[in-house]
Amino acid sequence: MQDVTSIVYVVDDDISVRESLEALIRDAGWRPEIFASAQDFLSHPPVPCPNCLVLDVTLPDLNGLDLQQRIAAERPDMPIIFITGYGDVPMTVRAMKAGAVEFLTKPFGDEVLLEAIRSALGRSENTLDEASELRILQDRYATLSSREREVMALIVSGLMNKQVGGELGISEITVKAHRGRVMRKMQAGSFADLVNIAAKLRVPPSHG
Repeated sequence: MQDVTSIVYVVDDDISVRESLEALIRDAGWRPEIFASAQDFLSHPPVPCPNCLVLDVTLPDLNGLDLQQRIAAERPDMPIIFITGYGDVPMTVRAMKAGAVEFLTKPFGDEVLLEAIRSALGRSENTLDEASELRILQDRYATLSSREREVMALIVSGLMNKQVGGELGISEITVKAHRGRVMRKMQAGSFADLVNIAAKLRVPPSHG
């Protein structure tokens, strides 16, 4: 059995496809959420858990490729698996370039789809974990004073404490004190950790 907290969304206007995929997904241990149109899907509020979307290309209102563009902007943690009764090379290329994890042409084997879902859910989980880590780092960064942020930006740029003091017009001892508070507040175990944290936060390099 898979993780029951993972959601697999299905958007397909064919009721027989929806029913068969709903049963397949539930039997695999995931939670299926089934929709007949893109608009129905978009009206459904997102749930913060690993998820993916099994999406038909041809839909009665907003087509699958256009829906993909909406999702990329609004729900980056949601990988997409396209399914279609007919597909051509340009359509497949467009979908894959836009980030689809798979493009399956009906009929396809159950295990082929299930394997694509497993891969997509793993990708979603990684994205959610990274987003959670970034929020934690942002919260820690928010506790830094403006001076501590200046010191952090300078030291991760590679400047020594004495050079940082020269840039900011403060003593080397004061720089060391600020640096210690930065390390403690950011929970950095080493200078390398702090550099990695700054990269994740996209702290701009500074030279005064």
